[in-house]
Amino acid sequence: MITDALIIRENNNIGEADRFVTALTRDLGIIRASAKGARNIKNSNSAATQLLSYSRLSLHKGRDKYIVQDAKPITVFFDLRDDIEKLALAQYFCELAGVLAPQEEPAEDFLRLMLNSLHFLAENRRNPKQIKAVLELRMICMAGFMPDLVACSSCGVFESEKMFFLPREGCIVCEKCSAGQQWGKMPMTPDLLAAMRHIVYSEFDKCFSFKMSDAGFASLSKCSESFILAQLDRGFKTLDFYNTISK
Repeated sequence: MITDALIIRENNNIGEADRFVTALTRDLGIIRASAKGARNIKNSNSAATQLLSYSRLSLHKGRDKYIVQDAKPITVFFDLRDDIEKLALAQYFCELAGVLAPQEEPAEDFLRLMLNSLHFLAENRRNPKQIKAVLELRMICMAGFMPDLVACSSCGVFESEKMFFLPREGCIVCEKCSAGQQWGKMPMTPDLLAAMRHIVYSEFDKCFSFKMSDAGFASLSKCSESFILAQLDRGFKTLDFYNTISK
């Protein structure tokens, strides 16, 4: 079969010239595949099967993995390699997609979100913290972990002078109802709450269309990251590295 795919991981420790990859595909979700001879730069499949390459793959189903018979690059995000911070963030996106995207099922929305995020990151079209927050929240929502940001989970008030986000519970509470919450609550300014609501509830084409200050984007990124880590109950090495070098 033929499908479009983003290479989210490559492992070159198999054979002398073969490349083993993990790809996020439009029609099959997450798959693992091998490309014979692709580590040789003269091989026609070399560039199209490297990390962060968006390619059209011709696949054959093997016994325990797919075989890449032919690969043609569509977009190659190699410019991200020139900036260590952007590359680290892109690798985190790839690791997150590998955890949240479905396997052996269509994953067009996951692929579209990844491509938009990488495009904005490569072209300096958005604040990296904004891109990170949008990808984290939209992707975990698509995976079935949507937070409830409509109103206070206890009393139902839409907004109050102070609101708090509870990452583990995946909801918001007003100041009055948060009195018994001793730990884990994150204060939310009105613009931060509005931004999170926009990301979660807006149409896909509009999820990146909002503005905040740099400080606001930093707070937004912290909230979305806390929600991801709390809901999945695990960490990410790529995220840890990104946080050590991010500005």
